[in-house]
Amino acid sequence: MYDKLLQPLDLGFTKLKNRVLMGSMHTMLEEIPGGNEMAAAFYRERARAHVALIVTGGIAPNKEGAVAAGGATLMNEEEAEHHKIITQAVHEEGGKICLQILHTGRYAYDKTLVAPSPIQAPINMFTPRELSSEEVSKTIQDYIQCAKMAQVAGYDGVEVMGSEGYLINQFIVTRTNKRTDEWGGTYENRIQFPIKIVEGIRQAVGDNFIIIYRLSLLDLVEEGSTWEEVVQLAKAVERAGATIINSGIGWHEARIPTIGSIVPRGGFAWITKKLMGEVNIPLVATNRINTPEVAENILQNACADMVSMARPFLADPEFVLKTMENRADEINTCIACNQACLDHTFTMQRCSCIVNPRACHETELNYLPAKKKKRIAVVGAGPAGLAAASIGAERGHEMHLFEASDRLGGQFNMAKVIPGKEDYAETIRYYTSMLKKFEVPIYLNSAMDSEKLNNLNFDEIIVATGVTPRSIEFIGNDSPAVLSYRDVLWDKKPVGKRVAIVGAGGIGFDVAEFLSHEHSQGDSPETYMKEWGVDIEYKSRGAAIAPVNSPSPRTIYLLKRSSGKHGKNLGKTTGWIHRASLKKKATIMLSNCEYLSMSDRGFEINVNGEPQILDVDNVIICAGQEIHEVITSGLTLDETKIHVIGGAKNSSGLDAKRAIKEAAYLIASL
Repeated sequence: MYDKLLQPLDLGFTKLKNRVLMGSMHTMLEEIPGGNEMAAAFYRERARAHVALIVTGGIAPNKEGAVAAGGATLMNEEEAEHHKIITQAVHEEGGKICLQILHTGRYAYDKTLVAPSPIQAPINMFTPRELSSEEVSKTIQDYIQCAKMAQVAGYDGVEVMGSEGYLINQFIVTRTNKRTDEWGGTYENRIQFPIKIVEGIRQAVGDNFIIIYRLSLLDLVEEGSTWEEVVQLAKAVERAGATIINSGIGWHEARIPTIGSIVPRGGFAWITKKLMGEVNIPLVATNRINTPEVAENILQNACADMVSMARPFLADPEFVLKTMENRADEINTCIACNQACLDHTFTMQRCSCIVNPRACHETELNYLPAKKKKRIAVVGAGPAGLAAASIGAERGHEMHLFEASDRLGGQFNMAKVIPGKEDYAETIRYYTSMLKKFEVPIYLNSAMDSEKLNNLNFDEIIVATGVTPRSIEFIGNDSPAVLSYRDVLWDKKPVGKRVAIVGAGGIGFDVAEFLSHEHSQGDSPETYMKEWGVDIEYKSRGAAIAPVNSPSPRTIYLLKRSSGKHGKNLGKTTGWIHRASLKKKATIMLSNCEYLSMSDRGFEINVNGEPQILDVDNVIICAGQEIHEVITSGLTLDETKIHVIGGAKNSSGLDAKRAIKEAAYLIASL
């Protein structure tokens, strides 16, 4: 079924056992004390499960290139020595690993940052210092030295990060390179920087060493590269000695989502396909490839020679192994939420995964066989309850799962119907598969109370009954025209053409997204590119053009009591996407609102103290959540045997990340 995906790839001096590249992820393990030991355990698990080639998180070739002050560098043999624990772990499992050389340039979060020209990035508060001509030459030598030290450390190769708007990319385009010396001006001058880096590395490390060049195929910013320039650089990089070219998609400052859940699966494979045949070395497709089917389809359609997946290996280290063993239904699929990976990295926290809390925590969270088999009840089959029941069964406990509704998945059943969040259904599918595998009895439509639980004689009881929508007080709030988010997303109650949404947090944004789209199962790549302004004909520099918005079928007001920006607590790396998406749909956002009454006249509110009547058919309450009824009183078990997790424990700031993490750590301890 996955013939192309699992087919070996011959690189000449080395053969990869399949065509899966584990893409680079900056996990913060690179920066924290004991991080190399943690990274060794992290990469070991992926290598053991047959990833063909692993690329590490970015390591700077000098201090100026680090992501922040004190960030990870590889400049000498002393630093190389600390990496040997990583390469040894991967090699012991039969894997191969490359170190990514990353110079952040004007993206460095440090006052000492440098760049080709002193132009501040829109996503950074610091303005870079311009490198002198001599410093440019020295930086090239630093890249070469870093590669030599990677070889000393035992790496099988390096990836030269030449995309995403980092230093090399900054040299390539006139957007960030205004120099008039030999490193600026003509395109031929500007690309000498990456060419000399690759040439120098190849000369220093010899022939039997992998050099991956991460080439920006789409800058997605004004004054970016033309397609002809991309091809020119690809050919030059090949001549310079690169082994593989990996696809880079979009600068970090681009206002076009490239990896969020809103991006169609495999949505950028078309640009890698466009480069196929222009060079004679393997090309790697990347971005939003999260299932074996998507990966296989890309290879079967000759879009690339390899596929790169990064976050999917956070979600499931055994992605390739399960594919090889025809167990794709057991893959814990990445849902591209960014909540525990990129959001953590960009707030200087250790990376993890919302659906797999073990990611980057392999040295401290493990699901070992239970020393004593217990009979355990899990009440509630939302994300917390599903995680508890499946992990507990995996450890060997006798788990019983009770759910009051007619379906598994809890709040994920509402998330999965939001445009751009369809992949949340994969998490329900995964847990359902695991519960079936471990033969966990499931009791749907089974509301439990303490009497019923007492009569069933469990050794432990886990309460994961979740949350219920919070109501708010105003005249007419009991009107049939006033709905909760659950009424809309779970019960599918009809909603009119003019709507006021009360609450501008994550739930409010989701409901607004849901109501502002005609409901199809995700956009096609072509539709997506058009709506976000990607020039698939590549006639414009950077392939960035004006977006063509599709209108909302409804007039939507998104209201909040407080002042300030709507969705201020949305994800660090995805909040801007949600705000931009609703802006495209002409959502009307009002702050400082006081809610007075709903009647035939409309929804009466005060905005900044001024009365206003919104002519709406429905008001939808998205004003947070409250703890659902918790079954603890009346239980005869010792209180140490009763565990409350997820929203049932604390509804404040609840998200699936916390719920699943609490379940995982609890079950690991039982």
